[in-house]
Amino acid sequence: MADEAKGILGHLPPLPRAALNNSVIAMEQAYRTRKGLPLLSDADIEALKAGQPMPWETGAAAPPSAPAAPAATAAPPAAAAPPAAAAPAAPAAGISAEVAGWVAQGKKWSKSSIAAEQARRGRKNLPPLNDAEITALLGEPAEAAAPAAPAAAAAPAASAARPASSVTQAAPSAAASVARSGTSTRYVGTPAVGTSKAAAAGGVAAVGPEDNEVNRARRRLVWSAVAAFLTAWFLAFFRFFLPRTLFEPATSFKIGYPEEYGLGVDTKWQQRYRIWVDRTPDRIFVIYARCTHLGCTPDWKPSENKFKCPCHGSGYDSEGINFEGPAPRPMDRAHVEVSPDGQILVDVSKLYQWPKGQPSQFNDDGAYLRA
Repeated sequence: MADEAKGILGHLPPLPRAALNNSVIAMEQAYRTRKGLPLLSDADIEALKAGQPMPWETGAAAPPSAPAAPAATAAPPAAAAPPAAAAPAAPAAGISAEVAGWVAQGKKWSKSSIAAEQARRGRKNLPPLNDAEITALLGEPAEAAAPAAPAAAAAPAASAARPASSVTQAAPSAAASVARSGTSTRYVGTPAVGTSKAAAAGGVAAVGPEDNEVNRARRRLVWSAVAAFLTAWFLAFFRFFLPRTLFEPATSFKIGYPEEYGLGVDTKWQQRYRIWVDRTPDRIFVIYARCTHLGCTPDWKPSENKFKCPCHGSGYDSEGINFEGPAPRPMDRAHVEVSPDGQILVDVSKLYQWPKGQPSQFNDDGAYLRA
């Protein structure tokens, strides 16, 4: 954005500059209309389009709006007039021609305008404003020159050299220090638009929460929540690529040697493999502990010498044959065989059944072992 205190140049960059297009020139004309500055002439526009200096830039160093010479010729007879006319000419000793033109317009600069001009000069590799120029742009020369006049009248030649030093001493005011080392000078042109430092660079107070312990704790809490959320999503995404397998117990296993089992029902494998080992005088077989009604696990009642289902009351004898309740058929028997090491090998993936009204499979090979 342009600064209203750039004088004749307005938005235009200083020399040397590249050729400007019609849109940039139209924007400059609109800016000058809003600020009450003289509009660009046809000759100025042609020079800007060609990338050449404007007519007033190639002639005198200052714009033609500074009538210093007529003021000097207006009062030639008076001998005291030259000291009065020397007041506007005094800044020329420490002020550049461009700054002198700005001062001649009579417009006072603000602190932010000076800071922006300092930043512009830093970007364009131009010499920065010195203390005298800053003081003149702020409108302080008139105040500093008033006390210097009596000193010049009272002292001879030695005091004549003192006003220049007094101006130099008065220049480092608060505005000059702010313009040279403030936030505006450091950050103009460097931060991204929309950041807090960019707002300070434009002379606008940054609006935001105070940097205290409470706000820092809030920020830590928010960032912790964001990190936890992202971590959870990452774990869920990673879990998607892992196989979803179910770890079931083995269907084939060994239960010891035949000599380890006596007559009757042995329930020591009920919790681990859901089987009962049943031994009769002539055979050993394994009953799969699952009710044939709805699949519940019956209980062995040694005092009653039967299996009793706790769900619906189905009853089975010591060999798993149903005799009461809603059970439609006897309980299934698992495949058994003797392994090479002499132990009983049980395979519950292969079951022998006795369907209702059909032949029994309990006498097939593998349904029992001979005792």
